[in-house]
Amino acid sequence: VQLQASGGGLVQAGGSLRLSCAASGRTERAYIMSWFRQGPGKEREFVAGIVRTGVRKYYGDSVKGRFTISRVNGENTVYLQMNSLEPEDTGVFFCAAAYRGVLPTQAWQFDYWGQGTQVTVSS
Repeated sequence: VQLQASGGGLVQAGGSLRLSCAASGRTERAYIMSWFRQGPGKEREFVAGIVRTGVRKYYGDSVKGRFTISRVNGENTVYLQMNSLEPEDTGVFFCAAAYRGVLPTQAWQFDYWGQGTQVTVSS
């Protein structure tokens, strides 16, 4: 599975961005797709995840109510709509996929990773 993330950029606090992650290759192995972020000097942190059907979604505590993950049926693309962005959201956002697991949130539980896209939120 290859993952291609895009959509990062520079935005002011309170603004919005939408990230995209396109999966290719053996996409049937991308059962759960998720987003992680890594801020400067910080560990990689789980942001949001979605199961293949798109019915089940789950979020990290710091983004609940502000970020929305979605997955269009028939497309191997996952989106992360980020609203009310804060300077603390600054970091590199990575797309990841796992072919098994029950709502995984730890980086080691994911089998495939994209290259990351930079998000910078200015105050």
